[in-house]
Amino acid sequence: MSWWWAGAIAAAKKKSEGGDVSGKYQSVGLIIGVTGIVGSSLAEILPLPDTPGGPWKVYGVARRPRPTWNADHPIEYIQCDVSDFQETQEKLSKLTDVTHIFYVTWTSMATEAENCVVNGDMLRNVLNSTILFAPNLKHICLQTGRKHYKGPFESYGKIQTHEPPFHEDLPRLDVPNFYYILEDILFEEVEKKEGLTWSVHRPGVIFGFSPYSAMNIVGTLCVYAAICKHEDVPLRFPGSIEAWDGYWDVSDADLVAEHQIWASVDPFAKNEAFNCSNGDVFKWKHLWKELAERFEIENYGFKEENLSLQEMMKDKGPVWDEIVREKGLVPTKFEEVGQWWFADTVLGKGSLLDSMNKSKEHGFLGFRNTKSSFVSWINKMKGYKIVP
Repeated sequence: MSWWWAGAIAAAKKKSEGGDVSGKYQSVGLIIGVTGIVGSSLAEILPLPDTPGGPWKVYGVARRPRPTWNADHPIEYIQCDVSDFQETQEKLSKLTDVTHIFYVTWTSMATEAENCVVNGDMLRNVLNSTILFAPNLKHICLQTGRKHYKGPFESYGKIQTHEPPFHEDLPRLDVPNFYYILEDILFEEVEKKEGLTWSVHRPGVIFGFSPYSAMNIVGTLCVYAAICKHEDVPLRFPGSIEAWDGYWDVSDADLVAEHQIWASVDPFAKNEAFNCSNGDVFKWKHLWKELAERFEIENYGFKEENLSLQEMMKDKGPVWDEIVREKGLVPTKFEEVGQWWFADTVLGKGSLLDSMNKSKEHGFLGFRNTKSSFVSWINKMKGYKIVP
């Protein structure tokens, strides 16, 4: 594992204070959304013995029962629907030893107005159930994303957005956006506790592992490739020529987790918003070759066909069930492992880039090779038998 600066581990351990009263842990993390794409990475990285700020005790919260692919993470799993205030307060107010909150969840509603209400309520429920109950709470990481700069999905192509590369001091767009609501709630709630700090993290499209994520592009493309292989059809790129041949950047889930841990323990990262991307650029046409090779597909590429994965995959549920049975895969719901609408949204547009200058100026020097990241997450999907 690569960390963001030389000596980070030793320095962070010296700086960490407080934490679990038993003295066994220096920090106690609460991951809200532990089965999500970044939550899964946090659940793996935080408990490691050399993680800055550690040793860490970790609670992980998700609304569903603990999945098998999460069971080997050394965390205390808490099933809780944070949209329910009473349940949230009953279960989270007991966690009086928490020192750091990592809020990496969201829920998708039919409109952005509904997103603002429901996602705002979820965050407020969590903060109202922790800030006044955990005396050693020191820092809250809030994950939002690049829609901060280009608006919600329903506004794409309808509003004037900022020009890339995006940087953190760009003003908010004049459009409803639940990311703005989350920030405002965070700023309001941290005022309730003296010395409580925050950080906001804005990744782009995330490469990572989670069969439950609502926006897992790698997992979605793996399922698409597996179906193409099973049906012996070409692996066509389901996007625009601008996406195929343009320059892109993305965010590795482990890097985003490291970024949040850095912000939670480094004094120079407090009370700031940061972009978080891999630090390189790539073209989808190069990654498409990697995808095809890992599913042993020889016929692949781009044709100007205006393909829609959502349309192509609408009747493929039984095909996926057959693949799962034949290959002995972990049983999954087709509508969860394949986020076709999201792939169409991402790959149907031209590239958007951000700037990592602010993070680097504040001391975070982490990066990822995107090609290596893409391959490693495909391999993890295969290793956990989510895809063949």
